[in-house]
Amino acid sequence: MRKYFLWAIPIFFIAAGLGWQQQMDLIWKLGLIFGFSSIAIGIGHLKVLSGYQYTFWIITAVCAGLLYPEFFLHVGSFDMRNKWLILIIIQMVMFGMGTQMSIEDFTGIRKSGKGVLIGLLGHFTIMPIMGFLIAKTFGFEPEIAAGIILIGSCSSGLASNVMTYIAKGNLVLSVTVTAMSTLAAPVMTPFLMKIFAGTMVEVHFFNMMMEIIKIVLVPLAAAMVHDILKNYGTLAKKRIYILTIISAVWLAIILFFGDTLAVAEDSTVSHILEIINFTCGAFIVGTLYHLLYKVYPKIDAIMPYFSMFGIIYFTLVTTAAGRDNLIQIGFLLFLASVLHNGAGYFLGYWLSRLSGLDKKSSQTIAFEVGLQNGGMASGLAGSMGKLATLGLASAVFSPWMNVSGSLLANYWRKKGDEEEVVS
Repeated sequence: MRKYFLWAIPIFFIAAGLGWQQQMDLIWKLGLIFGFSSIAIGIGHLKVLSGYQYTFWIITAVCAGLLYPEFFLHVGSFDMRNKWLILIIIQMVMFGMGTQMSIEDFTGIRKSGKGVLIGLLGHFTIMPIMGFLIAKTFGFEPEIAAGIILIGSCSSGLASNVMTYIAKGNLVLSVTVTAMSTLAAPVMTPFLMKIFAGTMVEVHFFNMMMEIIKIVLVPLAAAMVHDILKNYGTLAKKRIYILTIISAVWLAIILFFGDTLAVAEDSTVSHILEIINFTCGAFIVGTLYHLLYKVYPKIDAIMPYFSMFGIIYFTLVTTAAGRDNLIQIGFLLFLASVLHNGAGYFLGYWLSRLSGLDKKSSQTIAFEVGLQNGGMASGLAGSMGKLATLGLASAVFSPWMNVSGSLLANYWRKKGDEEEVVS
């Protein structure tokens, strides 16, 4: 079926060209969107290019957002940048990523302690500093510059694990650094933003920390509940079920008697109460998901696609919201993404080599430093109500990171295979 979309690619792009020539807006715009969509579907038929499907869906989203911004910003009277919709989707993204992790991933530091420390050091120094220097050099307006620093201050994502796997790197080290940087993000990301972007945008350390806990750690906790129910013994399962029941009772109390527990909005107590409520929700969602898993075990393999859908959504809405800015500075942002990403690979690799790590581990750290969690950056920008400016960098950086990561991973894998043959 996919091969038919390959045949449709030239037809759509020819139609787009003719529509442009004849000044028929509908024809050339739809021709471009359907053309890129056909590439995204069709290359799945070609084994050598199938790994780039997700990247082309991102490109399709950028194209659609640029050409029809209003259409994708509002569905009827509903704003697609609605704070709760953004929260739900980013939690879905993080939960989907979490289902591909396990409790064991957080204990890998015992095996790769030195590498993990180097990875975390490189990750939380190289990328925010380079983001700051690049933003200042290019002279972007404050909120867009802060967006570059934001993506440099986020944790690494699962893309680094995928690239490490393709490159035949140190997968245990990669997964552990991703897990530990994710745990560190609620403190490190607002701390770095306060230092490097505090003069560009208003950064409330505590509020940002609470947002990261909600959008990253809570869905990750729900995924770990599922992991415990799937892989651990009867006692652990019993404790999870008890905590789930307590959580359900607590949320029921909040639902029916919440007015009597009312506290001042935006106070420390209200934030803590909100985190408790979300944590209770994590136990319930994790348990319900596990029950669904028992009925349909293949759902774990499907969940990453939900994460991909969520990131495509953020790319689409961010592009639509920031269309005017993107048209003006899109090329400069792309150039900034190439420099930022490339600096992460280069400095991450050589920091590791100079610290005494072997080639495979150094390549792994290069991916961990160079590949950021674009979904987290978009979610934070959305929660701050600045998707069109603060989130613009992640919309441009994310597709390039996937392309560059894939190219570098395949290069290192082939180079490694050749070295094995020679030796």
